[in-house]
Amino acid sequence: MKILRIASRIIIGFVFIFSGVVKAIDPLGFAYKFHDYFQAFHLGFLNRFSLALAIFMCTVEFISGFSVLTGIRQKTGLWGVLLLLAIFTPLTFILALTNPVSDCGCFGDAIHLTNWQTFGKNIVLFSLLLLLYSGRDKIEPIFSKTKELLTIAIVVLLFTIFSLANLRYLPLIDFLPYKTGVKIADKMIVPQGVPVDEYQTTFIYEKNGIKRDFNLTNYPAKDSTWKFVDQKSVLVKSGYKPPIHDFIITSLSGEDLTQQILSLKGYTVLMVSKKLAEARKKKLSEGFELGNYCMANGIEYFILSSSGTEEMKSYENGLKFCSADETTLKTMVRANPGYILLKDGIIIGKWSWANVPDKEWFGNKTKQ
Repeated sequence: MKILRIASRIIIGFVFIFSGVVKAIDPLGFAYKFHDYFQAFHLGFLNRFSLALAIFMCTVEFISGFSVLTGIRQKTGLWGVLLLLAIFTPLTFILALTNPVSDCGCFGDAIHLTNWQTFGKNIVLFSLLLLLYSGRDKIEPIFSKTKELLTIAIVVLLFTIFSLANLRYLPLIDFLPYKTGVKIADKMIVPQGVPVDEYQTTFIYEKNGIKRDFNLTNYPAKDSTWKFVDQKSVLVKSGYKPPIHDFIITSLSGEDLTQQILSLKGYTVLMVSKKLAEARKKKLSEGFELGNYCMANGIEYFILSSSGTEEMKSYENGLKFCSADETTLKTMVRANPGYILLKDGIIIGKWSWANVPDKEWFGNKTKQ
C-alpha cells in the first residue's frame, strides 16, 4: 500500500505540475480555450475574465501538484487536486457526451486529448487521489507551518511572474504550427493518399405533405411524385488536415495574396493585430512607424487583421492592410500586435509588441 501511495503521489504531482506549466507557457492560449467554453455554454458575458481565470487556474494546478509531489503543505495540495477533479471530471463527461469543444485544453497546445480521453484521465487520477486521501492522517509536515507557507508563497509568486512573462514576451516554447524555422507553404501541403473528410449526405423529399429523409442509395431519382426540398451533409469522419490549413490572406479589395506573400524572396514582416481596436494605439503607431521604415529599406511589410475592411481603410497610412481569419491570427502570434519575420517564406523571428527589435535592427538585416 505504501508503494502504491508513493506512485500515486508521483503521478498526480507530475500530471498537475505539467498541466500547470504548459498552460502558463501560453496563458493567452488557455484564455482562448475559456472563450470556447463560455461560448459553448452561452456564458459569453464571462469572456472578459478569461485571461485572469486562465492564470489563476494554471497556478492552482501547478501549486497543487507541487504540494502533493514535494510534501510541502501536502494536505492542502490534496484538497486542491480534489476540488479541481470534482469540478472538471463531470464537466469533461458532459463535454464528451455533447462535444461542443473538441479539445478540453487540459494540457494546452502541448498535447491534445479528446474529451473522452480527458474524462478517462480524470477518472484514473480520481482513483489515485482517493488512495492518497485515505491516508491523509498519516501525512506529517516537512517544515514548520511558517516555512511551508512561505515556500508556497514564493513558488506562487515565481510561477505567476513566469506566466506574465510568457504573456508579455510570447510563449517560452511555441507549441503552435507557426514556430520559428517553419516554412509556411510546406506545412500547408496535403500528401497524396491521406484520408479525407467523410460526410453523410441526407436528401429531404416531400410527397403528399409528408417529408422523408433519403440517402445516396435510396433517394427517389426516378419517382417524380417526390419533390426535392433540401439536403444536408454531416461530417462523420475527419480526414487529414495539414498543420497549417487556414492561412489565407486577402487584400482589402478581396484579392488573395497568400501565395504572393509566401513566395516573396528576401525579408518580409507580418504585423499581426487580430483586432485593431483592441490594441493599444501607441503600440499600433510604433508598428506603423516600423512599417514605413521597412518599406523604405526594401523589406516588404503587411498588416494582418480580422477587423472590418472599413476600419482598416480608416487608417490610410500608405501601408498594406490585409484581412485574415481571427483564429488564424491568434494562432500565428499570441500578441496584439505581434510580429513575424519571414525570409523566403520561412519564419525566422517572432516577437510581441513588448520585445520587437528596433527598426535599425530590421534595416541591418537587408545588409547581411
